[in-house]
Amino acid sequence: MRVLSGIQPTGNLHLGNYLGAIRNWVRMQDEMDSESQCFFFLADMHSITVHEGREQRIRNVRDMAAALVAAGIDPDRSVLFNQARVPAHAELCWLLNGTARIGWLNRMTQFKDKVGKDREGASIGLFVYPVLQAADILLYNATHVPVGEDQKQHLELARDIATKFNTDFGVDLFTMPAPIIPKESARIMSLRDGTAKMSKSDPSDMSRINLTDDDDAIMQKVKKAKTDPEPLPETAEGLAGRAEASNLVGIFATLSGATPDAICADFAGKGFGAFKPALGELLVETLRPIRERFLQLRTDDAALDAILDKGAAKAASAAEPTLRAAYDAMGLMR
Repeated sequence: MRVLSGIQPTGNLHLGNYLGAIRNWVRMQDEMDSESQCFFFLADMHSITVHEGREQRIRNVRDMAAALVAAGIDPDRSVLFNQARVPAHAELCWLLNGTARIGWLNRMTQFKDKVGKDREGASIGLFVYPVLQAADILLYNATHVPVGEDQKQHLELARDIATKFNTDFGVDLFTMPAPIIPKESARIMSLRDGTAKMSKSDPSDMSRINLTDDDDAIMQKVKKAKTDPEPLPETAEGLAGRAEASNLVGIFATLSGATPDAICADFAGKGFGAFKPALGELLVETLRPIRERFLQLRTDDAALDAILDKGAAKAASAAEPTLRAAYDAMGLMR
């Protein structure tokens, strides 16, 4: 079993990243047997679809590496690296551009969502982004890829590209990656709008809890989170139509390991004046050790670069046979 997943290094990790993905990465890492391997990468080559200054991009990569290690990713047990240190990602992406079809990419809903009405002004990189994602996965012959609802279409594209390449060139090179739907997959929403995902791109910092927020900031954000005047119901079913209330109960349940029904039962009939302080305390106790470890790690650029260099060396070694075989299958002398 070979698991692969990546995250863009664009700003600090927030609670949604941690509960929705990173905590599950740590669990997968911890549950791996000696014959299996996890590859976790910082998708800095994906990040170039948005203009960013050189120094800021470098800082973001190092900070994201520090955050992942602080959250529990162990560079000795998992392969942790950034794409740019492994040029095979870009090379295989270009080879796969000859296999992928414009019609397939035209159907990618995320591209349509991101560009809106400004399709002509969008980066070409944003359009072919899913081909690089396919290269990320197929390069390591990943057997499993953790995905959320918004990434299922991209994984299907990777499988389509792999199938067409194998068929076109008469090889059995690329593994068909299967999705992993985590047992406990949390979809964390904005603290200001329960119908929108928590996002680092939201202009309001009050909409999210950053993993770098101190105890007071966390408590303040929770207390000011949007809610409604109704008390909490006895069961989670009573949260229907109450997006903000449902989001806060979901966060509490995910952090505590209890069910939303159990949380509702504990606070049934009480208002958010009683619920929010309890949620705030739980968040503070959960995130404090991650924040403290992160702040310690991010001050040592040399150590962070050494972690990424070590991971890149492992990744490049694992990628080389696949890349070499792809060149050979296409009749390209290398």
